[in-house]
Amino acid sequence: MLQDFFSLTPDAVLGAVELALDPSGLVRATGRCFAHASMENRVYEIELEEPLPGLGQRVIAKFYLPRRWSQPALHEEHLSLQELQEAEIPVVAPICLAGAGGQTLHKTDFGVFFSLFPKVGGRVLEELSEEQLLQVGRLLGRIHNVGASRPAPHRPRLIPADYLEPALEALSVSGLVDIQLWSRFERAARALSTAAAPLWESVPLHRVHGDCHGGNLLWQPSGPVFLDFDDLMMAPAVQDLWMVIRGRDAEAQQQRATILEGYQQIRTFDFRSLRMIEALRGLRMVHYAGWVARRYADPIFQRTFPDFPSYAHWADETATIEEQVGLLQAQHGRLHLGSPD
Repeated sequence: MLQDFFSLTPDAVLGAVELALDPSGLVRATGRCFAHASMENRVYEIELEEPLPGLGQRVIAKFYLPRRWSQPALHEEHLSLQELQEAEIPVVAPICLAGAGGQTLHKTDFGVFFSLFPKVGGRVLEELSEEQLLQVGRLLGRIHNVGASRPAPHRPRLIPADYLEPALEALSVSGLVDIQLWSRFERAARALSTAAAPLWESVPLHRVHGDCHGGNLLWQPSGPVFLDFDDLMMAPAVQDLWMVIRGRDAEAQQQRATILEGYQQIRTFDFRSLRMIEALRGLRMVHYAGWVARRYADPIFQRTFPDFPSYAHWADETATIEEQVGLLQAQHGRLHLGSPD
C-alpha cells in the first residue's frame, strides 16, 4: 500500500475522485490534476468538466499517508471540522457526499483513504496587523469553545511523556541518528520530558488545531480561514497560541498579548500556561525529528532532508534540545524563587 501511495498516478487520482463524486459516472474530470505542496499526504487540485452546485469546477483531493491515522482518528478530524463549520467558524471542512451515504472519507481500490475538500482562495500573510492579531485571537477562542465541548478519544494527547516516547522509539529503530550522538540526544530528550512534566499539572486538555502556524491561516478580505487540521489533538490551549507567534523576543510577546486580548473577549485563558511555551517548543523539536524518521522512506523526505542522517545535523539537534532543557530548568528556578516568569 505504501508503494502505491508513493507512486500515485494522475489516472489513479482522477479515477478515485470521479468515483467518489458520483458512483454512476456522470461527474467527469477534465484531466487537469495539479499537485499541491504537501510533505506527508498527497494533495491534488482536480478540475471538473462541469461545476458542481456549491463547489464550483475545482475540488481538492487529499490522500492520507497509510498507517499514520486510523479510520476512527480521521473520522474524528472530519467530525470536528463539521462542528466548527456548523458554529460558523471559518474552516475548510471535507465535502459530505450524498451519493457516498453522507461519508467524508473514501478509499481507493488499493486501500488508501482520501477526502475531498472545496477549493478556497486567499493568501498567506508574513506579518499580521494588530486588528488581524485580535481577529485570530477571537477565532481561536471560538475554536477552543467548540474543542472543549467534548473529548477526542482517537486523537493524540499532548502530554510530555506520551508525546515524546513514540518519537524516541521511531528514532531509535530508524538507524538515522548518528550512533555517536544517540545516547546524548536521548538523554537530553528525556531530561526535557522530566523538566516539562510539572507544567502540565492541573492544565486542562481539549481539542485544538495542533499545528496552527501562519501557513495554515489563509487570509481573505473578511479575515482568516483555518486550514489543515491533520494534527488535531487534545492539548493545552496555549499550543495553538504559541504556534501562531513562535518568537521569544519582546515583539513576539507583544503580538501574543494582542492575540490573547482578542481571545479573552470570547473565552477565558489561563495565563499561567504561557510558561509552557518553551516546553512545547522543545517537545515539538523531538516530535518533528521522529516524524521525519518515520517518513524517511518517502522519496520526498529524502530530497527535502538530505542531511538528516548526518553527524552535523544531529550535533545541532542535540545542542538545541539541551538548550531547551537549560531554559526550562532556569525557568523552574525562577518560579521556585517566586520571581515573575
